[in-house]
Amino acid sequence: MSGSDKPWYDRDSFWNFMAPLLFDGNRRACAEEEVELAVNLMDLRPGATVLDLCCGVGRHAVELACRGYLVTGVDRTEQYLTEARATAAEEGLDIDFIHADMRVFHLPQTCDAVINMFTSFGFFEDPDDDRKALINMAKSLKPGGVMFMDTVGKEPLATDFVEKDWFEVDGAYILRESSVLDDWSKTRSRYTRLSGGPPEYAEYTLRLFSGTELKTLLLECGFEDVELFGSLAGTPYDHTAERLVVVARKP
Repeated sequence: MSGSDKPWYDRDSFWNFMAPLLFDGNRRACAEEEVELAVNLMDLRPGATVLDLCCGVGRHAVELACRGYLVTGVDRTEQYLTEARATAAEEGLDIDFIHADMRVFHLPQTCDAVINMFTSFGFFEDPDDDRKALINMAKSLKPGGVMFMDTVGKEPLATDFVEKDWFEVDGAYILRESSVLDDWSKTRSRYTRLSGGPPEYAEYTLRLFSGTELKTLLLECGFEDVELFGSLAGTPYDHTAERLVVVARKP
């Protein structure tokens, strides 16, 4: 399969295009607060073992390690992991960063917590692949371990859906065009970057879950005590929700 024939989530070119958008200065600066809120929601004990699944450039993994947690970061994009390793080295942190696919990777009953943050779920064309990823998260947890997910929810997205918007990143203008597909089961986003040369494009499709749909799926994949929140601050998942945040336990 050539790079252009692969689905978007398996293309290095897609993730290279998206890096400045996903990991700009503002998002990096938010890591400390996001980790603080996540740790509080999980009630995570000091020194716990944490798997950061889809860790990207390691902004949450590094912050967790700075707090004394024992962290493994996993991502499918080697470029992101190279940056994550460099950051950890600069900070003098011992973090194991692994190049792997969430559909196959797990650490059998090793982790006190698994985190999956910043809308890093619902990528795959086949719903069974989403299920495999959740089952692997459960497999990685010790009995009583906690899974934490921060993603876009169907209900908040329906409230605040924006079809088209412009923003600027690193001197380039970005046009984002979004559409809802298949009776609100998916959304498609297309990015156009204008930076003085020919326009550059990237597009992805994300599977959407309502709170109830995601909770049901988690229960089917080996979790229990599934709690839903509307933000990292632990606000209710109701009409005021900004995100779909999940805390679930392994029996």
